Amino acid sequence: MNFTATADGWLNLGNRQARCALGKSGVKPASEKREGDFASPAGVWPIRRVLYRPDRGPAPRTAVPTRALEPDDGWCDAPDDENYNRPIKLPHPASFERMWRDDSLYDLVVVLGHNDDPPRPHLGSCIFLHIAREGYAPTEGCVALTRADLEELLAQAKPGDAVEIREA
Repeated sequence: MNFTATADGWLNLGNRQARCALGKSGVKPASEKREGDFASPAGVWPIRRVLYRPDRGPAPRTAVPTRALEPDDGWCDAPDDENYNRPIKLPHPASFERMWRDDSLYDLVVVLGHNDDPPRPHLGSCIFLHIAREGYAPTEGCVALTRADLEELLAQAKPGDAVEIREA
């Protein structure tokens, strides 16, 4: 099953549509996606796994592999680092996204298979499905939903499912 997010800020959850936030720079073809451009990459991205903050709630109900985050988890976003677009442990000498955040955005994170097999420098990293900011403020390139909608998606998701991001 593909869960489709469209550039106008909606994601299909099978039987209904849910509001979502996308990148500050909109949606662009994956071939044009670059690190730090704040765009969500158009394409079909496999759901790889789910990460969650165990101190802020139990593991979500899902058939997708899950793992509890730890305070020293990060994700490398430095294009010239050998760990680019891969999970890392902190501290790390290159640029990274901290996965254990003070806000709630990464309390529940779905890792999408964008630029990961293998990662190619500068083509974008850290493309996740995560919890939306208040008012669905734009992301840095991810897709974001309310926690309830994200939990509903995960309850339906199975290994092999994907999130499609469409330009229109």
